[in-house]
Amino acid sequence: MSESANYKWYVLRAISGKENKVKEYIDAEIKNSDLGQYVAQVLIPTEKVYQIRNGKKITKERSCMPGYVLVEANLIGEIPHRLRDTPNVLGFLGERNNVPTPIRPSEVNRILGTVDELQEAGEEMLTPYAVNDSVKVVFGPFSGFSGIIEDVNVEKRKLKVMVMIFGRKTPLELSFTQVEKE
Repeated sequence: MSESANYKWYVLRAISGKENKVKEYIDAEIKNSDLGQYVAQVLIPTEKVYQIRNGKKITKERSCMPGYVLVEANLIGEIPHRLRDTPNVLGFLGERNNVPTPIRPSEVNRILGTVDELQEAGEEMLTPYAVNDSVKVVFGPFSGFSGIIEDVNVEKRKLKVMVMIFGRKTPLELSFTQVEKE
């Protein structure tokens, strides 16, 4: 294997949504050919997020930088062309005269640091609710009642919903799992 001092980080532009396919293809090429001598690692910065659907918590990973794949490589000879010709790859970010430009170490540290922080932070809530949305209470003593969202507190995962009970507007504080959009 070549000296690690020759390895630099580059950004491949990929078709948005196809980042995982690009990574899988390059990883397969590393395993099945001599590409592993020139490419140290392939990363897609992701974060875990969850949504509430039908009262159930669904966890998934979301790309932090859609359309980009990070590659630590020693780009000599035909290696840039092999990476550029990977299916779903549009080219390198920051190419000058058809020569890929590496990203600065400070940028790499910032990106990798951000990815580490996002992984350590756990899951982020993708709130499917906004103020003035109509919701129906599906769980708890007020299930079956409908109302309008007055306030959303993402940190506490709570909603303030104004519901008509016995002909009066009544404010309720409900969790995201207790309601669903109408």
